[in-house]
Formats: sequence, C-alpha cells, structure tokens
Amino acid sequence: MKAATRTSYGPPAVLTIKEVAIPPLKDHEILIKVHAATVNRTDCSVLWGKPFIIRFFTGLLKPSLPITGSDFAGKVENIGKNVSSFKKGDRVFGFNDTGLCSHAQYLVLSDKEAILKIPDKVGYPQAAASCEGAHYAYNVISKVGFEYVGKKVLVNGATGAIGSASLQLLKYYGAYVTAVCSTKHLALMKSLGADKVIDYTQKDFTLDDQRYDLVFDSVGKSFFRKCKPLLKPGGVYISSELGPYSQNPFLALLTPLISGKHGKKVKFPIPFNIRRSLTLIKTLLEKKKFKPLIHKEYPLEKIGDAYDFVVTGEKIGNIIITMQP
Repeated sequence: MKAATRTSYGPPAVLTIKEVAIPPLKDHEILIKVHAATVNRTDCSVLWGKPFIIRFFTGLLKPSLPITGSDFAGKVENIGKNVSSFKKGDRVFGFNDTGLCSHAQYLVLSDKEAILKIPDKVGYPQAAASCEGAHYAYNVISKVGFEYVGKKVLVNGATGAIGSASLQLLKYYGAYVTAVCSTKHLALMKSLGADKVIDYTQKDFTLDDQRYDLVFDSVGKSFFRKCKPLLKPGGVYISSELGPYSQNPFLALLTPLISGKHGKKVKFPIPFNIRRSLTLIKTLLEKKKFKPLIHKEYPLEKIGDAYDFVVTGEKIGNIIITMQP
C-alpha cells in the first residue's frame, strides 16, 4: 500500500510517499481500506513534535509511528477472528489524537479504538471531517457543562474545524453564540446558526460590549487578560492552545483559587474519551444537525501541500486527503 511516512520530526519535507507492507491482522483487529482522512492541527503537532509535551505520547526523540494521520473514514475489508462489533463491508470512521497511521491506503486497528459506523447518506470525506475538530469542540463545551439555554458564548476563530464544530454544538445545546470571523465568512457563520457575527478585520472582538458566560478562543490567538472584560461574573475563558508562555493550564489551576465563586476563571480542557465525542457527532450527523466544513481535498501524493496549507492558518473547516486505488 501507499503511505505517507517519516523517520524524524520536522516540516512536511520529511514526509515521503512510499510503498509499505499492509500490517498483518491479529485476532482483535480490523483491516480498513481508507477512503478519506484529514490533515489537521493535531497532525501538524505530531509531524513537528511541537509543543514538546506531545512527544511524551508520540515518541521523545523520534516518532514512534512512521505513518502520519490521526483520523479516517473507510470500509472494513477484513476482521480478526475475535472481532464481533464489525463485519466486512461496514463503513467506519475514527480518531486518535496520538496517531492512527491513517495517511495510508489501508490501516489495521484494534477493535477497542474509537471506531464507529458511518451513518447512511454521509460520505467518506464528511465522516473524516467530523472527527478531530468536533472531538475538541465537545470537550470544551463539556468542561463548562451542558446547561447552555439562555447563556451567551463567544467563539473566536469560528471558521476552523474546532470553531465551526463548537458553533454548531453550542447551538444544539441552546446557547446564544457570537462568532468571530473575517468579512467573507460572515454569511457562512450565519448559515451555521450564529446569532451574532463580529468581523475581526473591522473590529477588535475583545472590545465588544456584550458580556458572555463563556469565551472560547478556538485558534489560541487571544489571552485571558484581554478577554476577561468580556466575561460575566463567574464567566469562563478557554483557549485551544497552551498560550505563548504555556500559561493557560496554570491559570486554570490559579484563577479558581483567587477569583472566588463568582470570579472570572480560566479552564483548560483535557480531551479524553474520544468515543463519547464521536458517538454524539454520529447522532447529530444522523439527525442532520451537524455539517462539517470542508475547504479543500488533496490526493495522498500531495499531502505535503496539504500540510503547508494548514499551517498558513487560512483553512476553513477541514482539509481532506483522498486515497486513490
């Protein structure tokens, strides 16, 4: 099979598309023919090995997995003799933020991985695009709880995979959502359910006169200090990034101690339980309550170009990698 491989951390130039053997199938494993995957922020972190903390999960000095890719959508080609939850021909999708080796034409996974069946009438690209961003969005929302009816939330970077998923999940749970984006995407944000949009090219969103129960910076470009005036008493600030000085996890420990019950706080979500996230997204896909955004598609042979585009920060939603026979 063809696969995107590397032997060291670094930029997309370290990737090589080569023919490698399909891994042998064990009793509790599933052989999947990959139809689509994405290149996402998680993949970029795993490719570069940055921030350094990720290397404790992906290999300290060099990558523990030679093939890149953290999510997929495909079809079950074969199953081990002890697998009962899937059968040949099932259309499936899944995600693991430490890597699945899914930038390949085939992959072999344990049946204990976060793998779910794709709902009818959902295509492979759409299924692949419903994993990484939606998982992180769910974990942000669940960090605050699910009682969003009557609450106001601001999402900065609402056009990204995480941001657009957050917008839709927040609306599903009944929140009033303000989406921050550029001029050309205002209509798109409205179509996804945003109650209010702020064009960051025309206005600094941190100067908004609205007050919010939650401010979520899905692109990690703001600071608690700047966003604090946006929060109501007891309001919460969450960022998708550690912060330029890795301050956000420390603020998450410190602010509840010094702010009191009704003070403004930082929370830092640790995204566990991928199966729970994907189960919700599967349900919303079935109900047509979730629409993953797809910006571009690249063939596996052009995966380096896909990574280069993702790091520009200009992508809307997801970048899809398609596998050719």
